[in-house]
Amino acid sequence: MSESEATPTVRRSNRERKIAKPFAQVSTAASKKRKRDTDNEAGDVTDKLTSDGGEVAEEPNEDPDDDDEDEEDYSAPKTKATKMKRQPVAGASKTKTQTPVVKKPRAVKPKVATGTRKTKVDATVDVVQQIRDSHISDDNALFNTILNPSAALQSTVEDYLDALSNTPDLALADLTNCILRACGCNDSVDSHEATDQDGVVDKLDTFTEGLKQANAPLYPLASKLPIFKKFRKQLSEFLHRLVASSAELGSLYTSDLLPTVLPWVVAMSSSQLRSLRHTATVVAMDLESALCEVAAEVEKEVVIIARQREGEKKRAGTSKSKGKGRDKEFENKAQEVRQRKTTLKAFIDDFFNGVFVHRYRDHDPGIRTECVQAMGVWFKSHPSQFLDGRYFHYVGWVLSDADTHVRLAAVKSLQALYASPEHLGTLQQFTDRFKGRLVQMATSDLELSVRVAALQVLSAIDGHSLLEEEQRDELCLLVYDEEPRVRQAVAGFVKGVWDEAVEDGMIGRNSTGGVKEKETERVGIKCLATLLVKWAKRTRQGSLQLSEDDNDDESPAEENESKNRDIARLVSAQQKGRIALAVEALWEDVPAIADWEALLEHLLLDHSASDVGTSPMRAGKKSKKAVEVEVVDEAWRLSEPEEAALLECFVAVLRRIKEEAGPGSGGKKGEAETAVSDMTRALIKGLPRLFAKHQTDPNRVADVLVMPQLMNLDMYLEMRMIPAYENLWDDIIKQFTSHSSPITLSQATSAIQHLTSTTLLANTNTSKNTELEEELSTSLRDAIAGREELDVAGFSEDEVHTLGTIAARLVLLSGVRDMTGWMEEDEGGKQSSAWDIMNVLAGRGRLGYKEEEAMIEECLRLLILHLAWKSRGLSNDEEPSEEAVKYKEFLEEQRNSVLEKVTEFAVGSDSKPCEGVKRAAFHSLINLHILFCHGEDTPPSALPLSMDDETQYRCAGFVQAEVEQFVDELEENEERERGQTTEEETSRAGSTSEGEGDADANANKKEETPGKKQRKGRPRKDDREDSPDPRSMPQSHLEREYVLNALLATFIRAIRVGVLNPSHSAVVLAHYDRLGSGFDTNIKVVIDFLRDVGMFKGEGQVVSEIIVRAIQESFTMFMDDIVHIDDHAVALARALSACFIVRGAQLSVVKRLESEHVVDVQTRSISWIVKLLAGYVTLSNKKMTNKALLFFRVLQQLSASIESRDALKIKAHLDQAVAQSKLQIGTTKAWDPYRAYEKRLGVAMSKDKTIPTVKGKKRTKKGTRSGEMIHSDEDETAQAEGLVAESGTEAEADAVVPPPRLKSKPKPRPKARRQRLSEGNDGDDEDVFGPVASPAVQLRSPSKRRAAQKAAIRDDIPAMNDDEEPVVAQQYDEEPATNGDRGPAQNGKQPITNGHQPPAVAPTSRKRRRQASETAESDGQENIDPAADQAPSPARSHVSVADIKNRRKRVRR
Repeated sequence: MSESEATPTVRRSNRERKIAKPFAQVSTAASKKRKRDTDNEAGDVTDKLTSDGGEVAEEPNEDPDDDDEDEEDYSAPKTKATKMKRQPVAGASKTKTQTPVVKKPRAVKPKVATGTRKTKVDATVDVVQQIRDSHISDDNALFNTILNPSAALQSTVEDYLDALSNTPDLALADLTNCILRACGCNDSVDSHEATDQDGVVDKLDTFTEGLKQANAPLYPLASKLPIFKKFRKQLSEFLHRLVASSAELGSLYTSDLLPTVLPWVVAMSSSQLRSLRHTATVVAMDLESALCEVAAEVEKEVVIIARQREGEKKRAGTSKSKGKGRDKEFENKAQEVRQRKTTLKAFIDDFFNGVFVHRYRDHDPGIRTECVQAMGVWFKSHPSQFLDGRYFHYVGWVLSDADTHVRLAAVKSLQALYASPEHLGTLQQFTDRFKGRLVQMATSDLELSVRVAALQVLSAIDGHSLLEEEQRDELCLLVYDEEPRVRQAVAGFVKGVWDEAVEDGMIGRNSTGGVKEKETERVGIKCLATLLVKWAKRTRQGSLQLSEDDNDDESPAEENESKNRDIARLVSAQQKGRIALAVEALWEDVPAIADWEALLEHLLLDHSASDVGTSPMRAGKKSKKAVEVEVVDEAWRLSEPEEAALLECFVAVLRRIKEEAGPGSGGKKGEAETAVSDMTRALIKGLPRLFAKHQTDPNRVADVLVMPQLMNLDMYLEMRMIPAYENLWDDIIKQFTSHSSPITLSQATSAIQHLTSTTLLANTNTSKNTELEEELSTSLRDAIAGREELDVAGFSEDEVHTLGTIAARLVLLSGVRDMTGWMEEDEGGKQSSAWDIMNVLAGRGRLGYKEEEAMIEECLRLLILHLAWKSRGLSNDEEPSEEAVKYKEFLEEQRNSVLEKVTEFAVGSDSKPCEGVKRAAFHSLINLHILFCHGEDTPPSALPLSMDDETQYRCAGFVQAEVEQFVDELEENEERERGQTTEEETSRAGSTSEGEGDADANANKKEETPGKKQRKGRPRKDDREDSPDPRSMPQSHLEREYVLNALLATFIRAIRVGVLNPSHSAVVLAHYDRLGSGFDTNIKVVIDFLRDVGMFKGEGQVVSEIIVRAIQESFTMFMDDIVHIDDHAVALARALSACFIVRGAQLSVVKRLESEHVVDVQTRSISWIVKLLAGYVTLSNKKMTNKALLFFRVLQQLSASIESRDALKIKAHLDQAVAQSKLQIGTTKAWDPYRAYEKRLGVAMSKDKTIPTVKGKKRTKKGTRSGEMIHSDEDETAQAEGLVAESGTEAEADAVVPPPRLKSKPKPRPKARRQRLSEGNDGDDEDVFGPVASPAVQLRSPSKRRAAQKAAIRDDIPAMNDDEEPVVAQQYDEEPATNGDRGPAQNGKQPITNGHQPPAVAPTSRKRRRQASETAESDGQENIDPAADQAPSPARSHVSVADIKNRRKRVRR
């Protein structure tokens, strides 16, 4: 818009237009009058910022030759701001003189804190200084203002628009430079460059090259500096205000503001630099968001004008002339508004197509997140354009983005859409396509926030009934999720499902008033129970623990009940089940859950009664008798599974009420106590009926037995209901003595313990405990009545079950109270005591009867508990009394009797007990030794007990056997699952067409084929995952894993206490990283113990022996194909490396294991593997050699914290071992672990500057490694000899590192070697096993020749003399020796040529130079070490691969 056109126009705000002035960030007197006091201070800050920026940047103009007319009328913001600053100051001083009192308090403040006063001006100075510190130029007033969080952005926008109307080119250049500063670019553009759209790309290329070459600062959007903390918010607000204000003034449609900014932003958004690309994307997204808001207002304006036009037509009536004029006026307004709408739509489309379409898939997740978040804003601000399928797809596609923030932004952008019903029609197609992905995100996304957001969207979708029934059930199962936030998020969704079920249940019922409320309440409870049963069934169907037939669910449980007693004992009243988690999640949303009184009333109904011919339920209270005879309506009658689920739900509700009444709950104490009291009163009346109703079902009785533990039992005394309390005791004792289920017995024991702890009712408790003991004693003696010799007597199956149940009851009671007096009671010798009976029954374990396994396990546990209680009565007096001596002797006799049995059962060889008896005996054996462990401070009166070495070895062997048995079971299960998977794939393949089957077979074949970079014998990553997800494992496997981990925990506990020698821990260490996370957790405890023993107890030698043995056993399993990958041994070595060093804060070294032990681990391991390698090389076993070389990967993990001197010793030992075993180091990929280990040692040695560096020979050709190492001087060898001599003999030191030798003439090849060369050998394994001569027979195939060309560098290749000539094969049946072995004449002997004299061939110039150099070196050498007679080591090889290949090429020619 030209200047002449802008002068007569009036602002849309009806304010007087300012005189056209060049843009500068100042506060004029007119603007100050419109502002409040705080705005006035902000303006002062802006003035100071601009003026200060001008003072700092007062330098010659960068474009002094620019003679543009607009530039002559326009002064730079910094210079003009400095001049304009003085003009308002005078006006401001006048204002201050009129109100001098206001400034007096401000002058007093510095007296309190002199030197610390910070005014707004000082803050602005700090802002400018911080801008300078960030290495971003402060020459742009707009950028400085945006960077100042206290600046008045609206005033800045108004001033900028005024400048835009007067000097548009310069104002646009200023805005462009502001965007460049936001990108961290200090380059600038002038007015011509800013408006030249054709030169934008070239100019940006120049800026990009400058930023690449210079040390570009971190741009504001990504900077963590405090000054840029609010920059993102300020920039967005500025752009929104700029677009809104320009639209209000009309300059948005008439000026070149957006047409100029658009090409710059679009071009910058495609830059290679992240700073330009990210900032431009943010600017474009903010501009488009602001345009969407303006476009939405314009659309409203269109609607208003249309309504006004229709109303005017109606009012005009018959007056056509007057109506015609008004209609013309409205038509002009409508045309103008439509024109603005079209312009806005064009701008929106340009930004969308130019920036969003390309950047929403940017490789930077931050930029993708900005785009998706902006799309969510557009959905809400401008739905008329963006609520379309072509825009929805962009959000749907990024739902599968790899970055968490992008997925979260995509899900959040959909939340507002489904909240509005009017958008439902446009979202139908998108929902049908992507709702499956949303369900998948809600159920299995790795990020918790994404799951919660997806659940919120799905709840809104389900509100419109757009989800399938199967998807709803899958989402409802999340109420059992392990994450509390997920359970809380899905509660709203579950409430909607529950409400819908209640509405369906109330269909057809016409009751009103209180009857309707009661019916609705009971229908709600019925629906809750139905949903719980439905979800439980879906959960069981989704797990692997079910059998193929659902009807067989009960039989496996009954069969495995005796085996799972240990697991059943883990269940207590404090532990929460699946339904308890659902109750916590739905407590606030589903009213039927929190109403515990209604739940109790519903549970007390007789749901087994039929409702045929019954009348509707009456409202109001009913007597007890009426409730009993009441017939339950079919609408809320519960089935057996529903009643069991509701009972468990009721227990969870009671537990929640009890927790809220606890001291740490945070609720009101009085209300919580009242709730518990009300609950106790209701249960006092309801518990007897619940016991009577569910006494035949062990699972339901277990839930009922939890209720007394949640009651306030003191209320029995307060309410004077002692008979009711005694009846409660009787009910609990009845359940305890009549049921055999482990869970029921465990809950009954907890209830008895809770009742016994009530001190106010101690008399009743004592009498009831006596009754319980008498009943147990009677039942025990009745079970063995009529049998004299229990150790050999025969028992029926029922009798064995009865005795096992009695023993289990006694074990549970002995775990919570002292039963020793009752156990040893024999009525003066008239009858056998319970101790004698149980001791004899335990001795039946030697018979090996499978039916008696559970009984004997319980007997052994009971005997150990009895000894534990008895040991508390031992006297610690130095002179014990006669009674104490008898007590000790009797206890020792009992202990020895039990010790003999458990030792024989666990590790003995004379008997063959069952597996369960063996495990129980092992636990008892270890626990018995721990109980009477012989320590340093153990008094003799404590009956100290120690385990002999033979028993220790047998215990370790027992644990090893258990681990191997568990591994075998795992492999069987995996094979079974693999077989089932194969059958399923076969059946699916059979149903497809022949062509599809072939395609699938080819695809599978490709998948099975390992990649080129994949090592042979190493499975793919998918085949060697870590421990599987416990949720996908069958229950039997989890129970078996628990048994193994319990056994391992007992074994480790014995090691830590000192019962077992720490050296036995190697048998379990070797299985690290094989048997799941639970097993590894126990192993980490062993590793921590070994670290403490080695570092703090001075037993480093023991620790080193354990480590060596463990890694050798672990790697041996790999060598023997017990495991298929070496990653387990590597993981073990990585974990064991923690025994060498203790780190503190910031990885500082706190303590180290003594270096001699660290070196011992390495040297012993090296000796072991080198000896192994030498054996495989001798046998020419290439496969086993390649596998053995992987052991150096293990040694790399153990060498992470080695010190320099230790690394030198280890390297010397490695060289000695290799030399003694005559190993030839190859250059194939199989030797990479060895070279990597050597490199690790070299890096460790290089950390010590006093150790001479070891330089390796450069690679002769790309991809070819040289095994040659040339020492830099002789001091290194001497130093190595000294270090080795410290740990070994002098002879060993001489053998470890031979003195350095320059490249000299090699010694003659031994005769045996020449014979082998002449006899011939198979050269297929030459790349691993060393030099192998080629047979003097027919020429090999081209493939074998190529393989021979790639052979490793031979360390025994002799150097050529000046008088040597290369040998050329004369016949096709002869082939020169591989790896450059051509048998030169040495010491006057002629080379072996099979009777053919080789012709003379002139050497090349390069070869002559090399030979001359070698000859000079040989002549300069004086003292040749005797060790030179030995075969040269790999470190002395000096023939390159290129020389060998050149020789072969000449030979073939």
